[in-house]
Amino acid sequence: MTADTVPETSFESDVREIHSDGEHVSPGVIAIGVVIGRTSEFFDFFVYAIASVLVFPTLVFPYVDRLQGTLYSFAVFALAFIARPIGSIIFIAVDRAYGRSVKLTMSLFLLGTSTVAMGFIPGYDSVGNWSVAILALLRIGQGIALGGAWDGLASLLSLNAPEKHRGWYAMLPQLGAPFGLLVASGLFAFFVAALPTEDFFAWGWRYPFFVAFAINVVALFARLRLVVTPEFQDMYEKRELQPAPVVDTIQSEWKAIWLGSFVPLASFALFHMVTVFPLSWIVLYTREAPGRFLVVEMVGAVIGLGATLVSGLLADRFGRRTMLGTIAVLIALFAIAAPSLLDGGDSGERLFMGIGFLLFGLSFGQSSGAVASSLSPQHRYTGSALTTDLAWLFGAGFAPLAALLLSSKLGLAASGAYLFSGAVFTLIALGLNKQLAKRDIAR
Repeated sequence: MTADTVPETSFESDVREIHSDGEHVSPGVIAIGVVIGRTSEFFDFFVYAIASVLVFPTLVFPYVDRLQGTLYSFAVFALAFIARPIGSIIFIAVDRAYGRSVKLTMSLFLLGTSTVAMGFIPGYDSVGNWSVAILALLRIGQGIALGGAWDGLASLLSLNAPEKHRGWYAMLPQLGAPFGLLVASGLFAFFVAALPTEDFFAWGWRYPFFVAFAINVVALFARLRLVVTPEFQDMYEKRELQPAPVVDTIQSEWKAIWLGSFVPLASFALFHMVTVFPLSWIVLYTREAPGRFLVVEMVGAVIGLGATLVSGLLADRFGRRTMLGTIAVLIALFAIAAPSLLDGGDSGERLFMGIGFLLFGLSFGQSSGAVASSLSPQHRYTGSALTTDLAWLFGAGFAPLAALLLSSKLGLAASGAYLFSGAVFTLIALGLNKQLAKRDIAR
């Protein structure tokens, strides 16, 4: 039984009736749903990431020193990226059996529940190692849910965009990252600054996790607003964005999936090198107040937001492949200078964050468009989900852990070398991905 033959649920019927207004389906309408959905996902992501530096080393891992506790937190952090492909496999089966709306409802409910439940985690002093187990289980729940949250709207947006503006519309889903970081950093910055340390660790840190539920509810209805309407069902079918069997997709598209997962490696590695890792370094090795640095991250998120918008214009002007390759070279150059900047006091730190977020926005803005471009139409939906999962796993899953571990042993230069390697892999993947080159805009 496939997604187009499954019986309609009462919930889906209600949503369809509410929104059966005959509205014309335009790229702008798709973009709104995509941005809201991605913002909710990245908000959940950043709330955990910030807490893994500020809270969990003290709450869950108090039996080791602060550095070791942060490394343990980053190890748990990676579990979501390991679980994400498993989530995609599970929810693609749900999609094929029960439909896309059921899949989205289940996955976003799991994502919101897992994130909110983290706000209730008891500390190690109360329940011992059960605190670690609960945190790991909920982090795996986040990862499985993120795998299921893939709805194909980003691919649909790019495919239905005007020919000369594909880069612009491919960029729009990526706006969720700076928006999510801005909100998450702002909430934590407020509670860190407004509360005494004792109150923050007792209850203040929990509130950003509670906010996640409300954001996920809004995101769910924004996306169901799109995927359950007859217009969108027809567009999914015409664009062949239907879930294909996972095994068949891997057998047919393994090369494209493998290469596609390395194309955004520089962008995804930089993603954590300017968000999670510098926060951990500042907290562990400087006397700077965490709240102040969170404000710096908020400024960086604004820079990243602007750069992401600019990436769409540049990609339409010069071509996506040229854009990704050029920025990968610049990221490699930045990786050489980044350690000195981060360790260069207030001015160096600001320069590190400013340049880093600028490059991040320019590269991340086009990473989504690159993922699906090499896949055949009949496997585009499932192949895009698997490629994205692997790209996040290889490029971001272990980035904070590897960067902090290497830097603590070998110095900050090691983190630069790690980022440099990501840029090299991106350039190699772009060179090998001949199909992507064929589909690029002719210049």
